[in-house]
Amino acid sequence: MSDLNPSLNPRDIAVDVHPAGGPAPEVIDSTVPVIHIDDLAARRGDGIFETLMVRGGRVRNLDLHRDRFVRGASLLDLPAPDVDRWLQATDTALAQWDAVGGGEASLRWMYSRGRESTGEVTGWVTVTAEAPSVLRQREQGVRVMTAHRGFSLSISDDSPWALVGAKTLSYAMNMAALRHAASQGLDDVIFIGDDDRVLEGPTSTVVAVTGRTLSTPSQQAGVLPGTTQAAMFALARSRGWETVQRPLTVADLRAADGVWLVSSVRIHARVTELDGVTLPRPDVAAEVEALAVEAATA
Repeated sequence: MSDLNPSLNPRDIAVDVHPAGGPAPEVIDSTVPVIHIDDLAARRGDGIFETLMVRGGRVRNLDLHRDRFVRGASLLDLPAPDVDRWLQATDTALAQWDAVGGGEASLRWMYSRGRESTGEVTGWVTVTAEAPSVLRQREQGVRVMTAHRGFSLSISDDSPWALVGAKTLSYAMNMAALRHAASQGLDDVIFIGDDDRVLEGPTSTVVAVTGRTLSTPSQQAGVLPGTTQAAMFALARSRGWETVQRPLTVADLRAADGVWLVSSVRIHARVTELDGVTLPRPDVAAEVEALAVEAATA
């Protein structure tokens, strides 16, 4: 991990996974450069990652993240991750995090195709304290704009190499969308496709609530399967809610009782404004948000 980010502080933890074998995972200094300049993570964004919540000294929804990580590696034709080695690196990172004070944090698995000169994969685990904006958006909600994703809903069929469903390191477009929203005085984005079909947020899954039904866009058409959404829907069904994956349009979001963006670390952020239209807080908001918190921290 390279010290290119001035926000790094002594509490940031980094662990080298050594995914190709060799020594056991080991803590590395997060303030000095250790990634090679020809690593394809940096050169081409060629790899995958997962972001997990750390709460109470452990990561949450580990199985869902592990399964998506393994699936993503397969989609990118990366060597199948040695899951035990990644879990060992996670334990090492958590122990170090606890030793420097612990607290809520983001833990990331980063798996790269590796150095162009050697062809050997690389991987590391990092732990970083939860950003203040995460708590603020969880408590206050977000003002959101819609933005066209830039590809058709048939991309999975037309372009099987498009890596639909993989959480890749190639997030430049997602980050550009968030910067554009910020330049407009907004907090977040919901990507849409043809015919105003709702896809997802740059770092989140869309959940609409109508009555006692939770809806999320179908996972086809370029929507990454959301771990928090999956855990939330499973919990909601056990509490008597209806849950459904279906095509959603922007009009469906406006007509819903409420709309949330859900993700592992932020957990939930209610959409308070969509394309300039205020979305009132529904009566079930507290119950929905409690479901999200319980699911995300299971």
